[in-house]
Amino acid sequence: MVKVGAIILAAGKSSRMGEPKLLLPFRESPLVASAVSVALQQLQLVVCVTGAYKEWIQQALASYGDAIEIHHNPHFDSGMASSLKIGIQALHGRVDAVIIFLGDQPFVSGEVVASLIQHYCEAQARGIKIVRPVYAQQPGHPILFDCDLFKAFESLGGDVGAKSIIARHKDQLELVHFQQAEWGVDIDTPADYVTLLKKG
Repeated sequence: MVKVGAIILAAGKSSRMGEPKLLLPFRESPLVASAVSVALQQLQLVVCVTGAYKEWIQQALASYGDAIEIHHNPHFDSGMASSLKIGIQALHGRVDAVIIFLGDQPFVSGEVVASLIQHYCEAQARGIKIVRPVYAQQPGHPILFDCDLFKAFESLGGDVGAKSIIARHKDQLELVHFQQAEWGVDIDTPADYVTLLKKG
């Protein structure tokens, strides 16, 4: 049985929002709880990487108890790469693959997670190491990475995420298409949040 873990990226400063966006209420829970809940539906090892609002995020996720691991990134100012490295290090040697979630995508469906895992299991024999969703023709998150690529994360820097890894391994990438554009929506600005609440 393939073992897949999750990394929830929750270390950003929310500079465009002007307040900690992952703590904003959505469906009677903090925004970040949406990604955590979806991950926990199907994945046993879930790591949340905190940064700018460490204590607040920890408090917001306290109800999950030992179901998730919270790791702090003291270098969150340097960008997303440092958070990815911490998440990967936390799961190194414990999983066959990891699915990386953005903490500000509240509409990601459990169907997406299940589909990524299914495609990964079916495509391993063809050498597939990355499985990425595409929402209404737009590439999105969360993204699955095989553990063979974990070492590649060590060379990442700045705020570029894993784009360079995906670019270098295009021949090992599988795209999974979904028609629901809203599943890929992320929340960055006050206007985004207003739209989110209207969609509910």
